[in-house]
Amino acid sequence: MIEVSAALLRGAVFLAGEPLECLVTLRNPLPPDATSASSEMLAWASAQIHCQFHASESRVALPPSEDSRHDVQAENETVFVPNRGERGHCILSTPPKILFCDLRLDPGESKTYSYCETLPVDGPPSFRGQAVKYVYKLTIGCQRVNSPIKLLRVPFRVLVLHGLKDYQCPQDEAVAPSNPFLEEEEGAKKDSRLADLATELLMAATSRRSLHLYNISNSRGKVGTFCIFKAVYKIGEDIVGTFNFSEGDIPCLQYLVSLQTEERIQEAFQHRRGQPVSYSTHARHQESCLHTSRTSFSLPIPLSSAPGFSTNIVSLKWRLHFEFVTSREASQRQVPPEGPPSEEASRWLGVEQMDVDTFSWDLPIKVLPTNPLLASSVSQVPGANSLTI
Repeated sequence: MIEVSAALLRGAVFLAGEPLECLVTLRNPLPPDATSASSEMLAWASAQIHCQFHASESRVALPPSEDSRHDVQAENETVFVPNRGERGHCILSTPPKILFCDLRLDPGESKTYSYCETLPVDGPPSFRGQAVKYVYKLTIGCQRVNSPIKLLRVPFRVLVLHGLKDYQCPQDEAVAPSNPFLEEEEGAKKDSRLADLATELLMAATSRRSLHLYNISNSRGKVGTFCIFKAVYKIGEDIVGTFNFSEGDIPCLQYLVSLQTEERIQEAFQHRRGQPVSYSTHARHQESCLHTSRTSFSLPIPLSSAPGFSTNIVSLKWRLHFEFVTSREASQRQVPPEGPPSEEASRWLGVEQMDVDTFSWDLPIKVLPTNPLLASSVSQVPGANSLTI
């Protein structure tokens, strides 16, 4: 018996184009005083990254799969298929890498191997929607002689930032003076530059602030104005907006703001023409605002959510969905009586019935990925797994 464990070194969230590093440890759990006949042997082990695509059959029409490989494996078969037994289609995979061949472990002995692979930049981000799912996994295959291959899978999450794949190292960096007292490998320098570039691109795109004013009105007149200071955000940020109802002609009784994603299947893959778009609500704020001049709201973008993206099958967009309830008649603001306070108590009562109108409005926004280390801090993906052979 051999215990195999795999653990990602830097959390379970990565940017496309970043290197993924994993330590694979194999251990013979028998005590060291066991006989030499208790040594364990493994023929080989390989590792590979793949992205699995799942689609709802009632919403997505896919062409027949060309993959005719069976999920059942013969004992003497040595072909490493990382997505064997998985649902859906494998749409992306890296070349397999051999970790070792002919490994022998004595009782109590363990060995650790390092696996490193750069994540492809042309793949989709991790996404779990109502109609489509993109799931990334690192699969490690191990086999004893004349035994079936055992698969160990480690799930992780991928964020895609457009523009990274077009990045080229500036020429002045190649001739810049370096610190002779610091030893840094060339690969580590490139990875650091990639992470720094991603941070710069995100900061440049999301730190620009400009006042966006929108007039809110219906068929009866102006209700108020809405103000937001930017339209591009990172996941994990808060969306802050303010309302000004003091200049409106129509009283607003209540408003609801929802942060939503719009999952749209591309027309060529729709199960039926004109099928509805799927919406998911991630945060909402509701407030009664009669006689309110100014008010505001703050909606957090969950770190576990996917940024906006588009593939040949599905597109994901973000929006703010507003719903307003307005009065059909102008209401009079109640104010306390003038003069010195009276000993007689007074009571103010709201109207029992009121004729109202309702209308909605959608404001598109753009949501980008964030620093993968920040997303890893709240990720529910364990980034490690183990099995016994």
